[in-house]
Amino acid sequence: MASRAPNNEASNNSGVIEDVTEASEEQVVSPWEVSAKDGGKIDYDKLIDKFGCQRLDRSLIDRVEKITNRPPHVFLRRGVFFAHRDINEILDAYEKGDKFYLYTGRGPSSEALHLGHLVPFMFTKYLQDAFKVPLVIQLTDDEKCLWKNLSVEESQRLARENAKDIIACGFDVSKTFIFSDFDYVGGAFYKNMVKVAKCVTYNKVVGIFGFTGEDHIGKISFPPVQAVPSFPSSFPHIFHGKDNIRCLIPCAIDQDPYFRMTRDVAPRLGYNKPSLIESLFFPALQGESGKMSASDPNSAIYVTDTAKDIKSKINKYAFSGGQDTKEKQMMYGANLEVDIPIKYLGFFLEDDAEYEYIRKEYGAGRMLTGDVKKRLIEVLTVLVERHRRARAAVTDEMVDAFMAVRPLPNMFC
Repeated sequence: MASRAPNNEASNNSGVIEDVTEASEEQVVSPWEVSAKDGGKIDYDKLIDKFGCQRLDRSLIDRVEKITNRPPHVFLRRGVFFAHRDINEILDAYEKGDKFYLYTGRGPSSEALHLGHLVPFMFTKYLQDAFKVPLVIQLTDDEKCLWKNLSVEESQRLARENAKDIIACGFDVSKTFIFSDFDYVGGAFYKNMVKVAKCVTYNKVVGIFGFTGEDHIGKISFPPVQAVPSFPSSFPHIFHGKDNIRCLIPCAIDQDPYFRMTRDVAPRLGYNKPSLIESLFFPALQGESGKMSASDPNSAIYVTDTAKDIKSKINKYAFSGGQDTKEKQMMYGANLEVDIPIKYLGFFLEDDAEYEYIRKEYGAGRMLTGDVKKRLIEVLTVLVERHRRARAAVTDEMVDAFMAVRPLPNMFC
């Protein structure tokens, strides 16, 4: 296993990325699998150490607040986005008047999104508004066709359906380009893919991503597709003549292997390394050791759930750290470290004072599990209903507008 290098990349003395994907007896974290030994919790400190990224500390959050002149997003305040790569360089450049662009994405493998899927888009919307910068959103319908055994046509259909949920998060069409790989890959984008592919050996891609001899060649050839949206020349209709503009990628930390590879290759191709800001994993209702699964609709809250569904799921399935009787709860209080209602409120209850009050009272035993779940049901019902109304207003013509290959003339306004 590689040691941490001074530039925060995991590398050997030659500067070439080694196998730093977190895969051991304790935990496995890759773009396709997240699990801990014996159903335990993911050790994020260990991930930071192994991946070679940095923890997002209070000084950086304060700096974002100062630069943007607006309160930091709840996901920053609560540590949901907790790690980064070179965010300082993005902020340094921005303060000097150099703009950047945002890049995030979605692998469309299901028709309905759950709340965990919304987290990166909610945060990216905040970043777009706060910094007044353009955004590219990649729909990796090709990836899901390769990994999920979906047909090309079904993958494309799901991409458009997911695009409606993404648009419903409130993105500005004048600053946002959403693209499907099946529709967009070609031209300058494909040229960059080939350049990346020539820089990454088979041994390296196996080391980073853990591919085996049983994986088909489509999987092995995919990583450059996710890498090159971080190069501005992949979007000549947007960034023509701006090949040095920097890129910031908000994503969950399981996507880090793609961008370790990208950051290793970028300087050799004459591009800036993309910067990353990375989030925790959103826990299943059954607990952090549980896994949200499309085959188990009770493992998550979906944006298609009714108020009745939300109430039923929270009351029946949300793992509680409270005691099993009122008397014990009042005596010992709740274990907040394992309590899912508290964790979900940490994501979605924006009022810091109320959130800290609930944590204090519940942890001390002066509040019961039922009270906390009731408040969570209220918060999530409002959130999901607001999203449902916004999505219902998204037309096919709006999807076409976001996905049209076009200039973004007011992208920095």
